[in-house]
Amino acid sequence: MTSTAQRTTGADTTVYRPGRWPALVVLVLAVLLVAVDATVLGLATPFLSEDLKPSGTQLLWIGDVYSFVIAGLLVSMGSLGDRIGRKKLLLTGAVAFGAVSVLNAYATSPEMMILARALLGVAGATLMPSTLALIRNIFHDSKERSLAIGIWGAMASAGAAVGPMVGGFLLEHFWWGSVFLINLPVMAVLVVVGAKLIPESRNPRRGPWDLISVLLSLIGMIGVVYAVKETATHGPSTVAAATALTGAAALYGFVRRQLTLPTPLLDMRLFRHRGLSAAVLADLLTILGLSGLVFFLSQFLQLVQGRAPLEAGLAELPAAVGAAATGLIAGTAARRYSVRAVVAGGLAAVGVALAALTMIGQSTAYPVLGTILLVVGIGAGFSFTVTADIILSSVPKEQAGAASAVSETAYELGAALGIALLGSVVTGVYRDFATPAGIPADASAAAHESLGGAFEAAATLPARSGAELVGAAQEAFVEGLRLASGVGAVVLLATAVAAWFLLRGQKLEEGVEH
Repeated sequence: MTSTAQRTTGADTTVYRPGRWPALVVLVLAVLLVAVDATVLGLATPFLSEDLKPSGTQLLWIGDVYSFVIAGLLVSMGSLGDRIGRKKLLLTGAVAFGAVSVLNAYATSPEMMILARALLGVAGATLMPSTLALIRNIFHDSKERSLAIGIWGAMASAGAAVGPMVGGFLLEHFWWGSVFLINLPVMAVLVVVGAKLIPESRNPRRGPWDLISVLLSLIGMIGVVYAVKETATHGPSTVAAATALTGAAALYGFVRRQLTLPTPLLDMRLFRHRGLSAAVLADLLTILGLSGLVFFLSQFLQLVQGRAPLEAGLAELPAAVGAAATGLIAGTAARRYSVRAVVAGGLAAVGVALAALTMIGQSTAYPVLGTILLVVGIGAGFSFTVTADIILSSVPKEQAGAASAVSETAYELGAALGIALLGSVVTGVYRDFATPAGIPADASAAAHESLGGAFEAAATLPARSGAELVGAAQEAFVEGLRLASGVGAVVLLATAVAAWFLLRGQKLEEGVEH
């Protein structure tokens, strides 16, 4: 649907696209697709661990390789959408996402699962920049665009809520691979309806897609994140140092090359805009601080507190509800008060909630956990919606794909670094727990690999010894989660202070583009 309507007021002519709201409905399906996939993995982890028997390191790779790959490719895919057409890239990526979801569902080994998650990252990198870029090009009225971005964010939060509930139901009635197959009907609707409703858009001054820049971006991002992960998990090493230097050199080469190309993959001059740079930095650090909680919370609810998968999914609902509700009003709040007050206030609320998690224990009552999660959702809904609006409104429509990719890269890079760093904090504390006396060496080794491994090892032991082993493992896991939450709280509170100063004077757009 490419027809437009015009409203004339005096000397101004405002262009409105009559199908913009139905098109938005289709676009948020792609967001829902990615959000559901991200949340169901956490619920499926205990079942996946029991079936595929990954080591602790392999389990972390299953959790973060998706983010590694998607972070490395987002800028390249956002630029590709600007060149070949964002609608075309979105629909192609949706088909690929559905197909690779089947591969995830039927993985038969940890190595195959890691590969499937990596391929899913390739497909996912085509979806997120395209959705935001299309919103930027469909909605010309700044207040309408703020509402559209709020709905976009709310659907991401809804996916975070729907994923655990649907995933929990499937895990109680089917095998763990079924949680990935729920992507297929959403993908089918997206492709069939999107082909008719979504208007095509691209950069009219597009140039060639520079493959050297693509490779430099991919090598640089994966190299740096991998080095951080290895150092956090195993300590400094020659391999980690060499990988870090390779990644840093590739990123340096990428930046230098963008400054010389007539049509770069990413226009580095975008970062001269203080509001855009501050918003990107806030997103990256916020997700870094939150990712440890997101990745390990489902394991805490199921393996420590003994909740069923569906109950664990419902227990995480307050965070999604809070984020969805505040995302819809974030733009209005930022215009009424100030951008920096809404963003910094939201980040501070998340930081305080994470600080409260440093006092949780195995028997912590759910009302306490539910309240903490609600505050996390409210704070995140305010901050992420406004920063996304800042990033999109800071660039011309023609560069919407590149700007969206920068926003999503910050998100995915933060997730990868957070899982690597905070995940390694949890894993490091967990592996140091003292094995109760009388536990065989092989059972002890299995228990120290992961909390799921402790339950499997306990099943082979006498009841009393098994209970002692599981109890020690659970206490170590909770201690690691408390420490990771404390680190996350420090990161979030520091980010709130930085946002207060960096976003000084920043305002959301008013009026309509002509």
